[in-house]
Amino acid sequence: MEISSGPFFTTSTGLIDSIDKKLMVVLRDGRKLIGTLRSFDQFANLVLQDTIERIYVGNCYGDIPRGIFLIRGENVVLLGEIDLEKEEQINLRQVPVEEILVAQREEIEAKEKVEKIRSKILHDQGFCVDSAQNDLY
Repeated sequence: MEISSGPFFTTSTGLIDSIDKKLMVVLRDGRKLIGTLRSFDQFANLVLQDTIERIYVGNCYGDIPRGIFLIRGENVVLLGEIDLEKEEQINLRQVPVEEILVAQREEIEAKEKVEKIRSKILHDQGFCVDSAQNDLY
């Protein structure tokens, strides 16, 4: 992929070169979607076709088919074109959806357990711990 020397648009018009290409979109809630960009508007709302939701846990991943997916532009954190040649060379193992969902649930529970311990330690030290979900983006 070459970088053009012409003007680079940071508005939604910069998406015009990505129409009909396979993209990965990372959302604010952490989900990763892979699909073909079919349409967008001035607010960077996206329409993806043949979309899959890919879940990564450790060195494994699982794909959940989602079909046509409409994404509000305000929820997009990262958007990038997938290099189809390099996509086949990933060093991750694909596992069934049920298996990856169980692994994801275990990973989330472990993180929550660590966060609970961390919050208790900070509270004991006199820090005010805000346990409300925030969006880090």
